[in-house]
Amino acid sequence: MSATAPPCPCGSRQPAAACCDPLLAGAPAPTALALMRSRYTGYVRQAIDYLLATHDPATVATVDRAALTAWARDTTWAGLEIVDARAGGPADAGGEVEFVAHGHHRGQAFAQRERSRFRRVDGRWVYGDGVARPATPPGRNDPCPCGGGAKYKRCHGR
Repeated sequence: MSATAPPCPCGSRQPAAACCDPLLAGAPAPTALALMRSRYTGYVRQAIDYLLATHDPATVATVDRAALTAWARDTTWAGLEIVDARAGGPADAGGEVEFVAHGHHRGQAFAQRERSRFRRVDGRWVYGDGVARPATPPGRNDPCPCGGGAKYKRCHGR
């Protein structure tokens, strides 16, 4: 990665231009994991239209756009950890990704752990739904989940 290319917010350690940026610009995600990472980046960037466009058309009407917008606006994202990915490859019809998203919402630290389900609709991956799981925030001396290399207490744990 060049010194001027910002890393992708999704934690892939790739430049954003080679990772989530093309997906947020409309390119189809090749895998469920790629869509999961790009949706995290969508939250970081408050790309509400993208989040709605990549939601399952069968359930997108249940999403409260105003609440989604407020959540994204009032949250400072600190990192994404991928815990597990099942299926969701280029030849699969469905897949699951378990992740932990770290951040601060209105000043309160949180770690949202979820197992998300994805499926293909007209050849494109979409987010279906997710089941929340208990998550423990990182300890003070754990590596920060943002991937910056510092301990949590010296990075996003301040």
